[in-house]
Amino acid sequence: MKLKHLFRIAAIAIPLFAGVAQADQLADIKTRGTLICGTLGTSEPFSFQDAASRQLVGYDVDICKLVAARLGVAVEYKLLAVAARIPELDSGRVDVLAANLGWTAERAAEINFSHQYYVTPQKLLVRSNSDIQTIEDLKGKRIGATKGSSSERVIQQTLPESRIIGYSDSPAAFLSLQQRKIDAQFASELVLARLVNQSPESSPTRILEKAVVDEPWGLGVRKGEDALLAEVNAALDEAETSGQAVALFDKWFGNQSVYKLTRSFKIEPIAVQ
Repeated sequence: MKLKHLFRIAAIAIPLFAGVAQADQLADIKTRGTLICGTLGTSEPFSFQDAASRQLVGYDVDICKLVAARLGVAVEYKLLAVAARIPELDSGRVDVLAANLGWTAERAAEINFSHQYYVTPQKLLVRSNSDIQTIEDLKGKRIGATKGSSSERVIQQTLPESRIIGYSDSPAAFLSLQQRKIDAQFASELVLARLVNQSPESSPTRILEKAVVDEPWGLGVRKGEDALLAEVNAALDEAETSGQAVALFDKWFGNQSVYKLTRSFKIEPIAVQ
């Protein structure tokens, strides 16, 4: 009888403990009254310290504010190293990630991604006086990219007949473009926009309009936190519908910024390839 009694206690206890183990990050956030948002803090214009105010500002910072407003709580930022992003999320030390987090199948197996809130087009930069107008015009040409980067692999796969030359960083590849050692440079549109602004008047550059590939970014949420993910997506969708998302893009990337980019995406579920 005692043994049966013990089994009966165990049968009751297991589901009780299982219920405790099931996290509810959304409830925790509302109880705490604060959304803890993990971000980089060193990636202008996404999250960086404003020189005048010494405050953390940027596109990712503002996106976190949208989510916190939806939840009716304050927002707190935790600065993370790139390698620490997913471990900090998985450990529960941050509630969401807004940290230059591009979607990949490997990452999606570890965490949940929100709807895309930014898309990074990977494009080609050429000298303004070049005859090159399209991606196809670069077949068999010399193209520079950062050595060991995903950009280097992508352009090699896209233009296998071209000679892809790896450089230590974007400025080194840009110098080679100026010196006519390469015919084009491949990198993210944002990086290339900075380089266009740095081009000397004697040797201007331009970005080819068509992207080679687009990399969607999402906010990171822990696996199993479906209620929180739904609220994050709702906040992003509301911003898209109201026009607030467009306003934030224009604030940080548009014609009034140094980048002068045109928004070529909208907030929507990430299209998994």
